[in-house]
Amino acid sequence: MNLHEYQGKELLSSFGVRIQRGIVADNHLKAVDAAKQLAVETGTGWWVIKAQIHAGGRGKGGGVKLAKSLQDVETISESIIGMMLVTPQTPPQGKKVHQVLIAEDVYYPGANEPEEYYMSVLLNRATGKNMIMYSTEGGMDIETVADKTPHLIFTEEMDPLLGLQAFQARKIAFNLGLSGNALKEMIKFVTSLYTAFVQSDATLFEINPVLKTSDDKILAVDSKVVLDDNALFRHKDLAVLRDFREESPIEVEANAAGLNYVDLDGNVGCMVNGAGLAMSTMDLIKQSGGEPANFLDVGGTADAKRVETAFRIILKDTNVKAILVNIFGGIVRCDRVAQGVIDAYKNMGDAINVPIIVRLQGTNAKEAQELLDNSGLDLISATEFQEAADKVQKVLA
Repeated sequence: MNLHEYQGKELLSSFGVRIQRGIVADNHLKAVDAAKQLAVETGTGWWVIKAQIHAGGRGKGGGVKLAKSLQDVETISESIIGMMLVTPQTPPQGKKVHQVLIAEDVYYPGANEPEEYYMSVLLNRATGKNMIMYSTEGGMDIETVADKTPHLIFTEEMDPLLGLQAFQARKIAFNLGLSGNALKEMIKFVTSLYTAFVQSDATLFEINPVLKTSDDKILAVDSKVVLDDNALFRHKDLAVLRDFREESPIEVEANAAGLNYVDLDGNVGCMVNGAGLAMSTMDLIKQSGGEPANFLDVGGTADAKRVETAFRIILKDTNVKAILVNIFGGIVRCDRVAQGVIDAYKNMGDAINVPIIVRLQGTNAKEAQELLDNSGLDLISATEFQEAADKVQKVLA
């Protein structure tokens, strides 16, 4: 589950991470009120207006701007709220901005020049350990840094039983070239950041940039926070932060129906039980010359109601030209799935307007084949993987 920047910052702050303070607003008048409140609380005279969408690169698309007066705050906020913001991480049509974050200006003059760093906390799946990735090249895309100056990217892995050790936090601060009070501040920052990551069951914290201010404070100017959906039952206070406006409506509907669904850009819908078989089915579709339109795992209870719901969700994608049903009957019997497909087909009537290839293997596969063949419905049955691939290719031709 993705959080907005302002939500991520609030989460970080609750664990003692110093942040760039800000107030969210959903219209230009509230934005001005927020700016006035920040001026009183922080003494700031300039404000940063940030579009709140689940995508990076907002500044490149015009979603992050500096306001030097309250009039600027009103004008800029009004122009950003409601816009379709296009960034390298959004769909081609962009994402609609529903709210902006009015943030304090933290690049104030002082004895030292402000410096920006990159820092993220994530799981290194190759080693099974949490990892802090960091760089002196903050404010830039980390992909660009990795491509052009890979020697400037550092990593620190933590033993899952021991967690972040004090010497590791010091090492990170030293590698960033810090000393004096800034070094102490960074040690506190890193320690609190890692604690927040573990205790919130996150899969990613990305802070770009982490800022060393002119008076040697260390704070998070931005935040990208992704929480583990499977752990949200332990964090009901965080689960309510989900913004469904930022997610695919089809995926939201599928999730409510208990289906594991991911929307893709292809032309062949797939309905499968089991994640491994789903991945193999997507490969099969590619081999047949098609492109998978979705990942859909109906689970181990593929009854008529569940199959019908899956069909309706797949067919909401107007790019779908065919559907491949690929079920392995282990826990679930193939004849029950076949009956589910037949019942769903009859219930939906004209709503099904694309060819359906059905491959059922496992328990009672023979009986399932007979049910499909004798149904009188326009269903294309297959037994082997290659046969299914050939039939997908044929209907796409």
